[in-house]
Amino acid sequence: MSAHEEVEEHLHHAHDPFDKTVAGAMAIIAALLAVISVLAQHFNTEKLLAQGKASDTWAYSQAKDIRHYVAQATRDSLKDLRPGSAMVSTYDKDAQRYKKDAAEIQEKARDLEKERDAYGEKADRSHFGEVFLEIAIVLSSLSILTKRKPFFWAGAIAAAVGLVIGLTAYWA
Repeated sequence: MSAHEEVEEHLHHAHDPFDKTVAGAMAIIAALLAVISVLAQHFNTEKLLAQGKASDTWAYSQAKDIRHYVAQATRDSLKDLRPGSAMVSTYDKDAQRYKKDAAEIQEKARDLEKERDAYGEKADRSHFGEVFLEIAIVLSSLSILTKRKPFFWAGAIAAAVGLVIGLTAYWA
């Protein structure tokens, strides 16, 4: 093939409407992939923050439990050393309060764990949508290389599936 014929062939391919359509679709898919990726990262960050809060809350609960047991031990020691002392009732009230506080804090920690799990599900769903969008880009690239429209249509379907999965994570 002469240089002139080769240039003419490249010019023909550069003006091929199929290539332009696929390239435009790929640009849109790439932009959607970026949006879904940012959404997935947001959900991952929220999941990690909720995990940190839950861990801190469980530690606070353990501190209350320790105070509860110290107050009980002090109360029991006072009963033996100074029966009828007013301090016994003070430590008894403290022990009851710490036990109640610990139970409330544990409930809050469980709620934070539920929040963490919800964000985790959203992040996983977003990542799953990303996979389909990435497959769509690969299939679209194959359609340009092979000049076969079925690859393009398969890529378009994969993009639609990825978009639906990724965006429904927001409302899940």
